[in-house]
Amino acid sequence: MYWEGLIMASVEQLRRRDGVNLVQLEADIASVRAGSSIASIALPDYVEHTEGVTRVGALSAEAVVRDYESAAKEIEAMGAELIDAAQKCEALTAQVHDAIAFMRETAAGYREEGRKIFKRIEECALFTEDVRRTCEEVKRRMKDVSVGEAPDPDEELAMPERELTGIAAKVSVCEVR
Repeated sequence: MYWEGLIMASVEQLRRRDGVNLVQLEADIASVRAGSSIASIALPDYVEHTEGVTRVGALSAEAVVRDYESAAKEIEAMGAELIDAAQKCEALTAQVHDAIAFMRETAAGYREEGRKIFKRIEECALFTEDVRRTCEEVKRRMKDVSVGEAPDPDEELAMPERELTGIAAKVSVCEVR
């Protein structure tokens, strides 16, 4: 509001000032307008001059509406840039979703591989325990039959049959070698 008063005061002073030739001012404006790039900008189709408006008023209105039209076109251009940026964001989001899906698949694969290795290690531990027990049994029996003592023919030296568990039940003696 403060500025409006100053602008109006300036215009009023211009009109009151002696020595200002409004006809000459209008001619100067017209000559500048004809050679300027503003003349090449067509008047927007949403406005048209009102009958009876002075040339200065018409030129001023055209200048203002052209500035508004120029600003509106820049705003539309920003909108187009935003649409382009949004499309890039959508493409990036799709790539991120693909990357997340790949990461989840990879993690699931690692878990499955870990599960297999876990099971294999436990099977090997059970097999090793079976082997250890068998070796201890053989050592004990060998110790019981000392050198120089004749084994009792009635005593059976054969090892008792045990049921093997884990990987030991699945592996044959030929595979161990």
